[in-house]
Amino acid sequence: MMPATSTEQVCDLPQAADFTVSNLAEADGALRDRFSRDGYLLLKRAVSPAQCDALLNDLLGVLSPHIGFDTSTGTPTLAGDPFYETDPIWDEVYPRVQKLESFHRFFHQPNMLEIMRRIAGREPWVYPIKMARIATPRMLGYETPPHQDAYSHHAGPTMAGIWVALHDVDSTMGRVKVLPGSHKGGVRKVFEAQGVGGVQCEIYDHETLWHVSDFEQGDVLIFNSAMVHRAEPNTSDSKVRLSVDTRFCDYGAPVFSTNLEPHHGWRIQGLNWEAIYRDWKSRDGQYYWKTYPNCF
Repeated sequence: MMPATSTEQVCDLPQAADFTVSNLAEADGALRDRFSRDGYLLLKRAVSPAQCDALLNDLLGVLSPHIGFDTSTGTPTLAGDPFYETDPIWDEVYPRVQKLESFHRFFHQPNMLEIMRRIAGREPWVYPIKMARIATPRMLGYETPPHQDAYSHHAGPTMAGIWVALHDVDSTMGRVKVLPGSHKGGVRKVFEAQGVGGVQCEIYDHETLWHVSDFEQGDVLIFNSAMVHRAEPNTSDSKVRLSVDTRFCDYGAPVFSTNLEPHHGWRIQGLNWEAIYRDWKSRDGQYYWKTYPNCF
């Protein structure tokens, strides 16, 4: 692990404010103006409990026996050893997650596409790469460090991330936090860091106030490609945070080729689209990106 620097110390200062809350009842113009100003939107309970529960149950089915569900708290719970992205347990379960038809179709549902369309003001194109986040407790230091998707996804200015809380997420469970307004300065320098992705972007001295709040099931967080964001550590005794996210852009915007592959397909043997699609009930939507007009 790298020695602490002034940059790292600044980003870890415990200064935070609640997310600015938005909702789908607002006018499109108001939502777009806020997104342009802050670089993110937190849309409260924008996805129905039924949609969240359906995918959550499918995820829990393939994550067993490592993760179960506590009906008394309404949260996933760790049933064995903790694990983190890229370790042996994660590499065992993650291909099963990626093979779920419901997981890949989640962001292509009409109501999800309509959310993207309203925020972008244009026809959205959903990236093929879909990510499931499995934040287990007792893995302090392995959480995602501050970064920009514009760097990691080689993305242009119309790309945005869309993240969904599949269950309630409290302050102990590794919440996502953002640095409001940080998208306005463009893509930043990066340096090596411990945690998911292995790099951290530069944080400027004046950037000490992060936005973070507890999430309710169905909350949607949308953030600009240059928005600096990170994950808090999961400090709970046994709760696991399960969430899903992907990226989208204006249809026709340039998309880098790595975003056309399964998440971690480059490093997990056999994790490819042929294996993912093999047991799907429908071929509809498979290989939909092959006709996309602007890949590089």
